[in-house]
This record gives sequence, C-alpha cells and structure tokens, in this order.
Amino acid sequence: MTFDSWTLYIGTVLALMITPGPSQLLMMSNSGAHGFRRALSTASGDLFANVLHMLAAGLGLAVLIAASATALAVIKWVGVAYLLWLGVRMFLRAKTDGIGAPSARASVSLYALWMQGFLTSAANPKAVMFFAALFPQFISADSAFWPQFLILSATYIIMDGMFLSVYGLGASWIASRFKGSAKLWVDRVGGGFMVLAAILLGFKSVVQQ
Repeated sequence: MTFDSWTLYIGTVLALMITPGPSQLLMMSNSGAHGFRRALSTASGDLFANVLHMLAAGLGLAVLIAASATALAVIKWVGVAYLLWLGVRMFLRAKTDGIGAPSARASVSLYALWMQGFLTSAANPKAVMFFAALFPQFISADSAFWPQFLILSATYIIMDGMFLSVYGLGASWIASRFKGSAKLWVDRVGGGFMVLAAILLGFKSVVQQ
C-alpha cells in the first residue's frame, strides 16, 4: 500500500464519517447526560465492536454472516429496540424527575455505557461486509496482507475515535451551559438523539433487506 493509497483511504473515511450516524448520536446523548469522561466508555464500546467487525472481515467471516439472514435480522432489530427503549426512558425521566431532583442517570455504570456503545455498533453486522468491501480497494497484492490490514484498521479506529470525541465534547459543553428547566430540555434532546439513532438503524436495516 502506497502513501497515496493511504491518503485516499483517509479521504474516503472522512467522507463516510462526516454525517452523524447512530453511534455519534448515542455519544452526543450520553455526553450530554453523563458528561464526556463517562461517555468515553460508550465510545470504547463502539470502537471495540468495530475492531471485531474488522477482524471478522479480515478472517473471511463476512461470507458466514451474509449466509445467515435470520441471525442478521435478529441482531439488527434487537439493537434498534434497545436504543429506542433507552431514548424513550431518558425522555420520560427528564420529564418526571423535576428541577433539582436527584437524577437516576447518575447510577448508570460505566459498563452499561460501554454496552450501549458496543450494542449500537454490533447491531449493524453488515459492517463486516462493509470493511470486507472497503479494505481490498486500498490493499496492494504486492505486499503482505496483514500489515496493510492493520494500518487501515488502526487508521479507521483513530479517525472514528476522534469523531466520537468531537461530537461528545460538543454535546457535553452545550449541556454544561444549561441549568434548571433548560437542563430538562437538554435531557429531552439527548433522549431524542437516542430515538433518532434507533430510527436510523431501523431504516438501514429495511434498506439493506
């Protein structure tokens, strides 16, 4: 893989990431509700799922996933339902907690936040086939496969992490500027982001069928 191929790959990934997807919306929601530092657990869960997708693509498991249409549909719709439930619950709690009431969100564990990120990314198992289709475009047959694969994978993970951080920091900064009744609307918007993430995942599932 030449340097020119690598820079073209970066441009391609940038074009794909420029529009917020379900994972970015979830990161914004959790950063606004729990703070950026705690929301980093969500980002790490998402990135870990992406690593698994990449490894599966590299090991040729995309064919197996494509062959199991039922399992694919179940995984996708479980993820959609989970995100939808989280978003509606966040919206309703923002409405009923009241101003100055102790927030139940403080009890959300880092593991739960990590699982949200992991399940959101894992709910799109066709990402395996995405990586299986994307990486060969930039891998040279004249060089060893795995070093090139690791470079492409690491580049994607770093860029994805940067995008998640930017979205998360922005949402956390905005949320920190609101107090009292305005904070309720920030929480409701966070719940709305999560519901929107579920809708996007569902839409992708319908389109890809």
